[in-house]
Parts: sequence; C-alpha cells; structure tokens
Amino acid sequence: MNGHIPVLARAVLDGLRIREGGTYVDGTVGGGGHASLIAEALTGGRLIAMDRDPESVARAQARLARFPGVTLLHRNYGELAEVLRELGIGFVDGILIDAGLSSIQLDDPRRGFTFQEEGPLDMRMDTSQGLTAAQYLSHVREDELAETLRSYGDVGPARRIARAIVKRSKSGAMKTTRDLADAVSESLDFVHGMPEETRTVFQAVRIAVNEEYNWLEAGLRQALDVLAPGGRLAVIAFHSGEDRIAKRVLQDVSRTKEILWPDGRVRERLAPVVRVLTPKPVQADAEEIRFNPRAHSARLRVAERLEG
Repeated sequence: MNGHIPVLARAVLDGLRIREGGTYVDGTVGGGGHASLIAEALTGGRLIAMDRDPESVARAQARLARFPGVTLLHRNYGELAEVLRELGIGFVDGILIDAGLSSIQLDDPRRGFTFQEEGPLDMRMDTSQGLTAAQYLSHVREDELAETLRSYGDVGPARRIARAIVKRSKSGAMKTTRDLADAVSESLDFVHGMPEETRTVFQAVRIAVNEEYNWLEAGLRQALDVLAPGGRLAVIAFHSGEDRIAKRVLQDVSRTKEILWPDGRVRERLAPVVRVLTPKPVQADAEEIRFNPRAHSARLRVAERLEG
C-alpha cells in the first residue's frame, strides 16, 4: 500500500522550511509520501492534508494515522481558501501542491488513466462527481476536442485524431481505454505499432475531464493569499503545461506592478507579493531517477511570501 515514493522529497522539505508549531497544507496527499515526511518534521504544529481523489484520501488515512495534528480531507486544492475558512485557519506557514497524476492512480486500470491496460474510460480524479472521459467524449465537438488535444497534449495531427475519436463515440464504441487507444491508431494507420501520440492524447483528455489547469491556477492563487509572511509555497509539475502555469503565476506576483491613470501617469505601485527562491526549477539528480524513474519529469518551484 505504501509503494508510493515521493519525488524530490529532500528538496520539498528544504523548500518548505518546516517550523516548529507551524501550520502546513499538503494539497495533493496522494499516497501520503510527502505528507508523512512533513508530519515527521513537524513538532507541535498542524498539517492539513487533502486530495480530490477519495481513494487517495482513504489510503493516506492509514499512513498518517500515527501522526498527531493531522487533518485529512476529501477536498480539491482549488478550494483551499474555503477549506481554511471552514477550519477557522487564517494563514499557514507552508503549502505543497504536487500537480498532475500520481503513480498509484496511473497504475490502476480501473481508473482509466493508462492505455497500457484495458479498463473503463473514466479518468476522473474525483470519482464521486463529474463526467467520465467516456461521457465527455460522447458530447464534445470535433473542433473543440482537436483544440484540447493541441493545447493540453501538444498533439500534432489533432484534427485527424479528434475526428476518429468522435466517430467512434457516436457509434457507441468509446467505453474503454482500449477503445480510445484504438481510435488513435485508426486515425494514424500509417504508423506501425502504437503511435507516440497515444500517451499525449490520454494526457489531454484527462486534463480536460478534470479541468486540471483551471484548478491548478486557482489553487496557486489562493495558496499565495493564505500564506503568512515568511511562509512558503512549493509546487511540483510533471509536464510543461503544469510548469508553465506555476512559472507564470509566481512570476506575476513576484514583480512590482504599476497602476496607471488614464493619461498614463503612475497612480499606484504594488510591491511584489513573493520572492521566488528557484530561478530555475529544481530537478531530480541521476541517483533519484534511478531509484524512482517517475522523478525524471518532476520540476519543483518554491516561493516565499513577503512582509506586507
């Protein structure tokens, strides 16, 4: 059950700089790897651990049960400000958001995230609500799907693949992960074996089904709002789309902003909100990648809330 290996574990702990008696948030508890390390380092403080995946919350329950001061919730980190209000917490000392898909979710064919084993075409991170991938594909327009494949998966032949997927969906033959993989293969019938685009098509559909980019930006903005002065935000991204959002949000709030009058004169200057501590994202070294291949694509960015 505890096979999940947290990526960039030492860099995350160093980045968060755990303080005695502090209050911390793990917005994506997953297998509980990072959360248990934070809890071990935390003396006399509080950890709010949450995840939008109810199965992840159930797994983490057993792993975190031995730690005092841990509150575990089935919630989306995009609702972070609301969650803290409900708990009566004003500001926190550190927040971790480990974006994207966990290896546990990916390895479970029942969840529908992988094309390597057949399973129901679900792909929901929160299995208690929302449309499954099969339902989403049954009503999405071809042009909309093509744009999703381009934007979320950098898929080149997006229109060609979207056409094949929509055609299969309309015929009622889009119910399993194999159906989706076959649609990609059919659209690229000149490719021998499984097309490379299969992985990125699955990625794009998953991001769309879970509205991952919208929730990520919302979660980051709210995290910055609830950090106490000196508090730190650590965000791990696993592909370029996630990392672009993290980089853009942190750059946006780390610069002085000028509010102008209509005639162009400066009316007000807004000081930076954070100091970015990682000009370049932290990546795993060769030793960690050998031990945990999933760490290969991980990118960690850390920022510290400024006074004022």
